[in-house]
Amino acid sequence: MIRIENVFKRFGDKEVVHDLSLEVAKGELFAYLGPNGAGKTTTIKMLTGLLKPTAGRILVKEHDIENEPLEAKRVIGYVPDLPYLYEKLTPEEFLRFIGNLYGVNGPVLEERIRHFLTLFDVQEFRSFLIEDLSHGMRQRLVFSAALLHEPELMIIDEPMVGLDPKSARLVKDVLRKRADDGTTVFMSTHSLSVAEELADRISILNHGRLIAVGTFQDLKEMAGRGGRLEDVFLELTAEKPETGLAE
Repeated sequence: MIRIENVFKRFGDKEVVHDLSLEVAKGELFAYLGPNGAGKTTTIKMLTGLLKPTAGRILVKEHDIENEPLEAKRVIGYVPDLPYLYEKLTPEEFLRFIGNLYGVNGPVLEERIRHFLTLFDVQEFRSFLIEDLSHGMRQRLVFSAALLHEPELMIIDEPMVGLDPKSARLVKDVLRKRADDGTTVFMSTHSLSVAEELADRISILNHGRLIAVGTFQDLKEMAGRGGRLEDVFLELTAEKPETGLAE
């Protein structure tokens, strides 16, 4: 579903992503981890077509995101770390707007709006202005919008930000079920417990370089230790005193 081939991203003289190559299969829940500044959000913005790679290419369902952007974006549902919402619309109006952008309309659209507003517990506030919703409700509305067109690929940057425990549990259950039903989920998160609980495979980016990828068991073997994902992550991203780079 995703193929990243020798991708570099530079901003001026600063290289943020270095020679990244990665494949994610259909129906896989893939966790993309790394310290702050590792290049995770930059990668996601390239995956969604918001940024262009300096070199290399990215394919989504065999469509080049740079040369065939509409074909690639039709199959993507995107939840950014800082989502933008139209404050003067209601949740219903916002979802109709998003549905129309993806060519979903009529009774199908109205049924999906009802379904997702109910699923994410926003139905009671469907006629409120978005500016009057709590941060958690806004985040749940963004998930509703991302799922509205039944995407084959979900790309999510920090899915649990601002969610209370009940909402976080719901989002985790929805993502796991979507993956089990064949949707590919590419998820960047600082919540290592979420990645450990949900992911089929886990990758770790550090200083723009992919330093590890595999199952949790694979990563434990690479780190040469057991324990939780937090322990493995810290071991793999530990920096050598003489170089300042991860081992």
